Amino acid sequence: MSGAELRDGPGDGPTAVRILVGAQLRRLREQQGLTKAEAADPIRASESKITRMELGRVGFKERDILDLLTLYGVHDEQERATLLARAREANASVWWHSYSDVTPNWFQRYLGLEATATLIRTYEVQFVPGLLQTEEYARAVVRLGHGSAREDEVARRVRLRMERQQVLTRPDPPMLWAVVDEAALRRPVGGPEVMRDQLEALIGIVTKMPNVKLQVVPLAAGGHAAAGGAFSILRFPQPELADLVYIEQLTSALYLDKREDVDCYFEAVNRLFIEAAPLKDTFQILDRIIRDLDEAPH
Repeated sequence: MSGAELRDGPGDGPTAVRILVGAQLRRLREQQGLTKAEAADPIRASESKITRMELGRVGFKERDILDLLTLYGVHDEQERATLLARAREANASVWWHSYSDVTPNWFQRYLGLEATATLIRTYEVQFVPGLLQTEEYARAVVRLGHGSAREDEVARRVRLRMERQQVLTRPDPPMLWAVVDEAALRRPVGGPEVMRDQLEALIGIVTKMPNVKLQVVPLAAGGHAAAGGAFSILRFPQPELADLVYIEQLTSALYLDKREDVDCYFEAVNRLFIEAAPLKDTFQILDRIIRDLDEAPH
């Protein structure tokens, strides 16, 4: 493989491509023994811009790419054209850009990574995972988090979540392995009817969608490995992209890709798979929760 060659992979999204292009630019710079400051000067940029480019956190200007390739000694026209084409792909617009008014930048990054992932492991303690929510349940969750939002804004946030779920039904869907605390399934978000419909939808999903696995951590389990809170671990088809842990907060999110951090969360999720009820019991657990909901006084 030549210095500027990038491999194509199935399901590459602009976010992943941006990270791959940035990583390739970093490798080329390091091969020339140049510092970020030395790379920044020819393109009239700051050292921090080179950092953001190499981390895939900003789009690419074609002029900058060409100038950097010249600086890095990449003169073969085919190699230059290949990387430039990937940079254009990285800059391409995606469907969630039309929701930028209700989607912060830190979450747009996650949407791009989620769309590229081949395996999503997630643990939820308070709500049904977003990829598995019904429309009415999602509306109730959005209202909890955005109590002062106008109705049209709520509707757009819900529509974003519904469109996001299409990743699970595309021709090459990722595997979603979700572990959910039983308390989240018993909390009647949106009221008993909304919750009942949500639980029935989960039964339909686990019985009809082979790429979705759902385990429940029973209330009787007491403390468990992931008592710290909800998180997701993403795995990608591109070997250049390391596994990543995503932890959402109220006004921001953490993206952890250091090996020691990821290993810690892998250990936690693997223990959760053991501590949770077996997959074969999920249907019975959901059915029992529905019966308990129906019998509860309203």
